[in-house]
Amino acid sequence: MTLNSTTALDPQRVQRRTVIILSVAQLLSGIGSGASLSVGSLLAVQLSGSNAWAGSVTTTMTLATAVAAMPLAGLAERQGRRVGLVTGVLSGMLGAVLVIAATVSGLFPVLLAGAALLGLGTAANLQARFAAVDLAEPEHRGRSLAIVVWAITAGAVAGPNLIKPGAAVGEALGLPAIAGPFVFSVAGLALAALLLLVGLRPDPLLHALALRQAGVGNGDAPSGPGVRRGSLRRGLAAVRSSPGAGLALLAIVTAHACMAAVMSMTPLHLQLLSEGPLAGGGAGHVHTASTDVFVLIGFTISLHIAGMYALSPVMGWLTDRAGRIPTLILGHVLILLAACCAGFGAGQPPLVTTGLVLLGLGWSAATISGSTLLAESVLPDHRVLVQGVSDTLMSAAGAVGAGTSGLVMSWIGYQGLNMFAMAIAALVAAIAWAYKVRPAAPSG
Repeated sequence: MTLNSTTALDPQRVQRRTVIILSVAQLLSGIGSGASLSVGSLLAVQLSGSNAWAGSVTTTMTLATAVAAMPLAGLAERQGRRVGLVTGVLSGMLGAVLVIAATVSGLFPVLLAGAALLGLGTAANLQARFAAVDLAEPEHRGRSLAIVVWAITAGAVAGPNLIKPGAAVGEALGLPAIAGPFVFSVAGLALAALLLLVGLRPDPLLHALALRQAGVGNGDAPSGPGVRRGSLRRGLAAVRSSPGAGLALLAIVTAHACMAAVMSMTPLHLQLLSEGPLAGGGAGHVHTASTDVFVLIGFTISLHIAGMYALSPVMGWLTDRAGRIPTLILGHVLILLAACCAGFGAGQPPLVTTGLVLLGLGWSAATISGSTLLAESVLPDHRVLVQGVSDTLMSAAGAVGAGTSGLVMSWIGYQGLNMFAMAIAALVAAIAWAYKVRPAAPSG
């Protein structure tokens, strides 16, 4: 497509179509990822023969997501969003195929290789939210980003419920029953890749660049293909050049770390709570019957996931209407309240569940407003690279938060873990408030 034919297209029409394509692809990819996460820990224990490896699939996926974020961002920077997203999603599909092969062969290393490739699919899903704002007008960026984030809700909710139908599908195909959910993963990711390959035309990043070169549109379109190679150092340098970008990155990373740390330890806390009094607890503590604890855990985590994604459009609307930084502050205040509720109410399961819902809402507000602020706080030529830095550090923070939360909980307890999260959220909210009342001079 030539420059003239590209710029002749209505940017708003292309943007609407882009958001729809990205949202449907996110839904399909989410079903694939949700199916994987629902039985990943079970497969790890089965193939490794040890409970010690139960978290290996999730950890491998998370680390792979962090490692893949920069290369995928560099690929998008050079060849456009469509190539970067399709590459990541197809890698995730190959990962699901390897997981099925691992269940048939019984080889644990093959399972971890598959999990790593599934992490590339997750990295692509993260970058899809930024593709939604390449062509968006400033007053609609938060809404566009939030719609794409919201689309993954169906997959996240459906994933844990695919074990039983997946087992039936697996047996019908002559596979081990536990491999069945990954058949859904392969199908969902394949359809998502096909949809992106065919439907994401014109490429939003390339179209935005063409409009910028032609002097059409909002004038701050992100950069397009180039000869430069992405690097974490160059991306961090771009972030340091903009106080707004630095604040956005801080908000995104800390919100994700707090969310991952508290969420990962809540199932264990609820299980321990059902078995007997908490250390230092008294007669006023309420305990869940052991036969119902898994129902309670599933219900709590489901509500937490709903808090993360279901109200994303509302958070996007707030980001556009109330402003990026006020919504960012709101997100961290919600995380603070969540940690306060779950921490001080650690002996009361309803308060823990309420805290996890607030935690999901706080994560949603901080991530959507922070991602929107990040996208518009750096020079257009640095935007894609900085978004890759954000995804790298966000995923790494999640891995560190989840990985160290067990040590923190064993040291200062579940209440102490929440107090630690509360302190971090309060500090970030204070920094954001200081930035709001004394804004720094804009860079560039």
